[in-house]
Amino acid sequence: MKVTRIAYSTGLNAGKYAALREQARRLGRVRSEVWQRYGSVAGVGSGLRDRQVRDRWLADGTHMRFGVLANAWKETVRDAMADIAANLASAKVEVRRASGPRINDPAERKRMLAALAADRWAADPFLARQMRKHWKRGRNRTDHQIVVRADKYNTVTDGRGRLWLAVPGLERRRMVRIPLSTAVAPTGTLRLILRRGRVEVHYQIDASQLRSSQRPCGDRAVGVDKGYAEALTDSDGTHHGTGLGEMLTAESDRLKERNRRRAKLRSIANTAARRGDHAKAHRIKANNLGTVKRDRQAARHRARVRTEIFTAVHRVVDKAATVVAEDLTRSFAGRKKLGKNINRRLAAWTKGVTAEALTNVSERRGSALVHVNAAYTSQACHRCGRLGRRGGDRLHCTLCGVVWQADVNAAINILQRAGDPDIALHTPYHKVKQILQDRTDRHRTRLPVQDSSPAIADRRANHPNRSTTSKE
Repeated sequence: MKVTRIAYSTGLNAGKYAALREQARRLGRVRSEVWQRYGSVAGVGSGLRDRQVRDRWLADGTHMRFGVLANAWKETVRDAMADIAANLASAKVEVRRASGPRINDPAERKRMLAALAADRWAADPFLARQMRKHWKRGRNRTDHQIVVRADKYNTVTDGRGRLWLAVPGLERRRMVRIPLSTAVAPTGTLRLILRRGRVEVHYQIDASQLRSSQRPCGDRAVGVDKGYAEALTDSDGTHHGTGLGEMLTAESDRLKERNRRRAKLRSIANTAARRGDHAKAHRIKANNLGTVKRDRQAARHRARVRTEIFTAVHRVVDKAATVVAEDLTRSFAGRKKLGKNINRRLAAWTKGVTAEALTNVSERRGSALVHVNAAYTSQACHRCGRLGRRGGDRLHCTLCGVVWQADVNAAINILQRAGDPDIALHTPYHKVKQILQDRTDRHRTRLPVQDSSPAIADRRANHPNRSTTSKE
């Protein structure tokens, strides 16, 4: 497994940055040319690969228009063709999802899927029509990246311990030396991304080299429930990533207030421009409506959120050989109308990062990740299966008479779903509800007749039901 690491330039002078920026701009034209010719149904129908595109451009002289070294534009062509292939693969997923229910014949469905996988869909009228519907022509907007092959750069450490990275420039045998803020030399193919006067050096390493990958995993199965206030709650009753909710709420409220002030300033600038005071409008836009500080703060917030979530997942894997979780890649349509503040905060909820962390950490540390159907796991009592009443972070079971901590109850239900013979991953939610209700009815018929005598009532009053997971 490969993971991406990023090294940053430090103290890079303006002349070097300008030279790299010009090279990236020219390579952006290469990307645009590739997308223009091959980023559509007609272009992919030609069946050309990146090496064939390179040979064709060398033969007809297309490469002479860009003004960059040969290896630079060849690597850019390869990278752009890989992006087109990834875009095509995502369109195939949509075609399979849209076409599957329409074809009842298993043999025809198998033939269609085989043609789609082998890129023979252009000869099939139905598949070609579906691909034109679901695959939109892409356009390149990337003009700030440089791809450097592994044998085209070198690193050296000076006498002060600073690491320098030398990459090819626009002229032959003229390397651009970049000081890095790390002592670890990057390896493999590099991707240089130029942002706000700084160079980001992206490279990949084996996950086994990471210190966290060498931590052993646990020895049992643990179910986890994702949340907003806490990143994860496991079936043992432990909450992980308890600072996530406060972090997301504080950032959401800060953005609300800042955007309100920015909107007011933008309105003043627009009013000044309409009155002809363009100098005032320019001053406001230049000094008060910039994006450098905003982007820097957003990057720091994303980094803090990722750290909180990945730390929570690592703590779960510390005791779990098998992690049972709901499928976080599926979209869920909410039925309940919420307030504007709640909707705004939930819009920033990073369940995609949680899904990435579960997959990444489980694979790196050798634990198994099992996805289950999470329908009604937060509403059903894990002891009897009856649908209870949810109130905040409590679930009231009307059959057992127990009040459960809702997130812990959901995590236990998710763990039990891993061995459920009736509820599969893609079982519709309405069928899941019917299964749970049938089980509750069968469970109720086996219960003894409840005695309402005073003695029984007094005994129940002296020994009230309490949640086994509550610490109160």
